[in-house]
Amino acid sequence: MEASATNPDLYEEVKLHRTAREREKYDNMADLYAVINTLQSLEKAYIKDAVLPKEYTAACSKLLVQYKAAFKQVQCNAFPTVEDFMKKYRLDCPAALERIKEDRPITIKDDKGNTSKCIADIVSLFITVMDKLRLEIRAMDEIQPDLRELMETMTRLSLLPQDFEGKEKVSKWLTTLSAMHASEELNDNQVRQMLFDLESAYNDFNRMLHDNI
Repeated sequence: MEASATNPDLYEEVKLHRTAREREKYDNMADLYAVINTLQSLEKAYIKDAVLPKEYTAACSKLLVQYKAAFKQVQCNAFPTVEDFMKKYRLDCPAALERIKEDRPITIKDDKGNTSKCIADIVSLFITVMDKLRLEIRAMDEIQPDLRELMETMTRLSLLPQDFEGKEKVSKWLTTLSAMHASEELNDNQVRQMLFDLESAYNDFNRMLHDNI
């Protein structure tokens, strides 16, 4: 006869906690562990272009808030820093740790001291892309690099709100271009619509500057 048949204690669940206080402690550590892992997965997804910048920014901002709340519940002499917690439980999440240290999504840059340059670059890039379209330069590989730089520069400008409509319009066209082959060209209707959207975004940008500077 097997030992398990004669010893029912072997079927008993092993518990990590004996009191409600201990259970809360382990629940809090599990929450922190999950948040860090999720943040790592989100960073990797963004790097692979598997998530849109707008969706990434919203999700990352939310996770950073959740991280702060979770770590506050866990922080003690055993885990004075998040690095101590990650080392203890063998969490290999370098991208998440970098995001936690910067305390902002990678799409939100610190433009302190560079506001004027950001504004000048944005204006220049808007004009560059629109001029190319007017000159009938419409191949994906000739438009996409400038448009992506425009998007990245607008993202660095802290004056712009996250829901700025101009960024959404540029992001939409970046998605369209990303689905095209390098030599593929925008058709006449696409060029006309893209010019309309960029002119509208450019005018909105100038109005925003007028209101904030």
